[in-house]
Amino acid sequence: MPLTSCSAKGIDTSAKVDPLYIDTKEGNEVIWTYDVMWEKSEIEWASRWDAYLEMKDEAIHWFAIVNSLVIVFFLTGIIALIMARVLRRDFARYSKDDQEEAIAEMREDTGWKYVYADVFRPPPHATLLSVYLGTGTQLFIMSILTLFFAALGFLSPANRGSLLQSILFFFVLMGVAAGYVSARYCKLVKEQNHFKATLLTSILFPGVCFIVFFVVNAIAWSKQSSTAVPFGTLVVLMLLWFGVSLPLIFFGSHYGFKGDAMELPCKTSALPREIPPQPWYLNKWLSILLGGMLPFGAVFVEMFFILSSIWQHRFYYMFGFLALVFLILVVTCAEISIVCCYLHLCAEDYRWWWRSFMTAAGTSLYMFAYAMMHWFSRAHPSSTYDILNLTVFFGYMLILCYAIFVLTGFIGFSACFLFIRKIYGSIKID
Repeated sequence: MPLTSCSAKGIDTSAKVDPLYIDTKEGNEVIWTYDVMWEKSEIEWASRWDAYLEMKDEAIHWFAIVNSLVIVFFLTGIIALIMARVLRRDFARYSKDDQEEAIAEMREDTGWKYVYADVFRPPPHATLLSVYLGTGTQLFIMSILTLFFAALGFLSPANRGSLLQSILFFFVLMGVAAGYVSARYCKLVKEQNHFKATLLTSILFPGVCFIVFFVVNAIAWSKQSSTAVPFGTLVVLMLLWFGVSLPLIFFGSHYGFKGDAMELPCKTSALPREIPPQPWYLNKWLSILLGGMLPFGAVFVEMFFILSSIWQHRFYYMFGFLALVFLILVVTCAEISIVCCYLHLCAEDYRWWWRSFMTAAGTSLYMFAYAMMHWFSRAHPSSTYDILNLTVFFGYMLILCYAIFVLTGFIGFSACFLFIRKIYGSIKID
């Protein structure tokens, strides 16, 4: 088989070159050579990434933003209707000086005021809820700081690992906030074992993520894949976890338990009130499914670009859009949780603690389902059922959706907690 030399720009190929014949039996070697000639470019060094960062699909992002704002305005209108008409009427009735007239009117009606003695009753597994609220605070502040510095241009696309490094750095640093918030809610629900609550805050969320990450990495090691994380990196992650994050969480927890308990507008009765039969549309599973639908509908377009960036090696540098979408997600989760919580309270169901958390956290279910659809619709057929590709994709997406579960749940609960303290602190209770 004869081979001739290849010509390149700037190389003189006029000289006669004898062809090289390869004899496969003798095992001849082929030596390839090439030359590179650098030319001066008119593009400045600071602008070298402009070709990759140019937003050719800007209209799609603006369409997604407008679609999300429509959802936000819809929910805001519902909240305004509740506050302006229903609650104002209730406040006027429950705050009347003529007690006999007020009692006569309340006998003909049912509503959220009747559960005032049970609305702040600690729920089952209150310590676990407090732990998730602390971790949610940690994730929430981490997300804000990461998006802030990314939008300012501190995270260069030339270093694809800079975003992940920033996430890990801010997550570990915000361990103080996680310990403090978890301790405040543990003190509210009268958790006596402070060490247990703080230790759960330190190991629950990072522990689940590390187990999933280790299983995925073990499969990659067994397949001798280049996607496997070196053992030294795992050691560094363990040192960050136990050497930095855990002490910071205990430090924040110390100051959280040291302060006074949060003041509540209503005292909790000794015996729980009987909950009347609930209508079908207030079923807790239906609330979770419907509650997660609207927040996901507000962010799913941006999630498509994020998944394409992670799994299809496309550049994503539109952090301004991402910050705006994150704000819409926060507002949507807060408003849908308040609406569902108010409906349950009007039906005299005071079990709002976990429901407010799970209503907004249902967004993560839709995100994981969307990730599954992304995998089966865009993955290469040969890799669709490969064990390594499956574990890497769904393992990392499980970690991401678990973080979204805790984050959105914290947003929903915090909004409902503030809402309930406001409405029950605005009425006269004898």
